[in-house]
Amino acid sequence: MRNHDIDFAALGGRIKDILYQYVGIQTFTNTAGERLVEDFFTDHFGQIEYFKEHPEFWGLYPLENDALGRNVCWAMVRGNSNKTVVLVHHYDIVDIEDFKMLKPFAFSPDVLAKELAKHREMLPPDAQKDLDEDTFVFCRGGCDMKAGGSIQYALLEAYSQLEDFEGNVIVIGVPDEENLSAGMRAADRLLAQLKEEYGLEYLMMINSEPHQRKDFSKGVFSEGTVGKMMPFVYVRGFLSHAGKVFEGLNPVSVLSEIVTRTEINMAFADAVGGEAAPPPTWLYMKDSKDRYDVSMPLTAQGCFSVLTQKQTPAELLERVRATCEEGFEAVIGRMNENYADFCVKTGQPVKPLPWKVKVVNYGELYAEAESYGGEEFRKAYEEEMQSVLRDMQEGKVHMIEGNFRLIERIYDYIEDISPRVVYGLLPPYYPNVSNIYFDGIAPSARDMSERLNVYTEEMYGQQYTKEYFYTGICDLSYINIDDPKKQRDSVAGSMPLFGEYYDIPFEAIKEISMAGINIGPWGKDFHKLTERVYKEDLYERTPHILDHAITLLFA
Repeated sequence: MRNHDIDFAALGGRIKDILYQYVGIQTFTNTAGERLVEDFFTDHFGQIEYFKEHPEFWGLYPLENDALGRNVCWAMVRGNSNKTVVLVHHYDIVDIEDFKMLKPFAFSPDVLAKELAKHREMLPPDAQKDLDEDTFVFCRGGCDMKAGGSIQYALLEAYSQLEDFEGNVIVIGVPDEENLSAGMRAADRLLAQLKEEYGLEYLMMINSEPHQRKDFSKGVFSEGTVGKMMPFVYVRGFLSHAGKVFEGLNPVSVLSEIVTRTEINMAFADAVGGEAAPPPTWLYMKDSKDRYDVSMPLTAQGCFSVLTQKQTPAELLERVRATCEEGFEAVIGRMNENYADFCVKTGQPVKPLPWKVKVVNYGELYAEAESYGGEEFRKAYEEEMQSVLRDMQEGKVHMIEGNFRLIERIYDYIEDISPRVVYGLLPPYYPNVSNIYFDGIAPSARDMSERLNVYTEEMYGQQYTKEYFYTGICDLSYINIDDPKKQRDSVAGSMPLFGEYYDIPFEAIKEISMAGINIGPWGKDFHKLTERVYKEDLYERTPHILDHAITLLFA
């Protein structure tokens, strides 16, 4: 089976032209700069004859209630059937703080290469080698992931010039992947609308994130992506003077015990088919004190990141509850042991301290406050929610602080002031997704990695291995789902900010459900000064592989 009749030599030059324009746009994630891409996009597709003739097949799709007014960029080449392949990439990038004196050159690949050469001694040996051999493009955002986007845009442009094209190809560029994936969640709604309007049959979504190599001689295709959840833990202690420690309970000790039992704990890490998710790590932890005094803090709170390959929100939260209970029990046990020792040494009678283990989830705490406060509580909580949303939008507080402000507001209506632990989830939620879980995979999408490997070995003598999960976290998390109601209920009941600040279009995902694969160029050092993408993949190999995958899907 041959590729489409495309001049791939010319295509490589076109990819380079697009890439250099694309990376020149400073689209830092979760900033107004992301909107700068929209002018680039409309200018690019507005000059292509096909899209001049078919303005209904491309445009900007707004993100709902987005404070920055961002849009999804999309374009479609219509063919002779309803079979449809979706190509997706994100165009937001991380900051350039690590570039230091090289910041002015971060978005100019050729100039940056020359400047890096002047300071090559500060680079790792592998980066020095790649720079000297001129085999990689160095720049911020080139690898992650405007290289993949440039390949997709150039291919779609080439498809628009073909006659008698089989099937439909949609390219989607999304903002916000590095933050909350608001762009991809909006894209799900867009794809559901396009499906209904044009009667599309979605076969597969192809993401073009860069792949990393453990064995430099072998590329990687990913037939899914790890999921991510971010549990939060809020510990309410009991105030006491530091000289009367046994009269209080320090929440820091409880939270610290929970951190110890979860940080890099492989018991929280999934393993599927010889692949394992990295264990969790804590991203935020602090107590409630904002000034010095000699009292222990009343509360302590934090959150940690868990990557998943098969865990559901319900399963993870049950594990979090058990860990909180065990940690709380261990702290109380140690306190009682030390209090007994203190009593013996001070000639007092030994008796147990009054503290008991109490652990509840967010939903249970809310229901308890509602039972006490009724309509007054509901009104006060909604007012606090709107205040938190305004403050987050204006940059006065970040999402994690806003979440704990809501917990504090609930506590204004809680009569039981004894120590306890409250747990739940913070945004974002990335479901784990893999073709091995997806029953609705189209026949032409089956065994895609294996069939592409046959092609790459014949064409390039290059092997590609298959993995079930892309470990870098990506937008493929939002391409298929089996039970929207179950998923929505499991998240909504545990996430204070769900619905008002953050939502997932589970129903739209069900409508568009399709298989997925990541086919991207080889990249190194994502989010680092030495971020770079392999030229041979970028300009030659990956465009051929993407086109061959589309050819196979439409066969």
